[in-house]
Amino acid sequence: MADEARTEETTRETAAEPEVDELAEATRQRDEYLDALQRTAAEFDNYRKRVQRDQESIVARAGERLVRELLPVLDDLERALEAARAHEEAKLEEGVALVHRSLASLLERQGLKPIETAGKFDPHVHEALLSQPSEAEEGSVIDVVQKGYTLGDRVVRPARVVIAAPQEPNG
Repeated sequence: MADEARTEETTRETAAEPEVDELAEATRQRDEYLDALQRTAAEFDNYRKRVQRDQESIVARAGERLVRELLPVLDDLERALEAARAHEEAKLEEGVALVHRSLASLLERQGLKPIETAGKFDPHVHEALLSQPSEAEEGSVIDVVQKGYTLGDRVVRPARVVIAAPQEPNG
């Protein structure tokens, strides 16, 4: 009878081991699937953010290209206005002024802003064409050859300027 009790006890232990192994295997498999799901969700979120950034960049670049192409027109109109003022041709000046205002307004609505040129030279937004001896503080902008513009936070075209150099000593 003692042998029967031992056999029955061994049978119970053997039956319990597969249940424990199956539970451990199911738990391990569940953890693997959960980990894979979390990784996939994170990768998808990163992909979504990257695509959104790329789309915003494409839209910004398209607007920038349009503005860059319109800038020479704005420059030409400004030169025509100056020439018309010099010759006192009021009707021509009025017409050109009207076109200039409407184009400048359109570009401003698109986010175009002129770069400030008063004060110290800033290599991030100014392009120094030359330096001239001047009584002004060295490195300050003394003349603007061509206006510069920003579109949003990007420089579309740097302002082309003349900067002050130290005066040559008389001697």
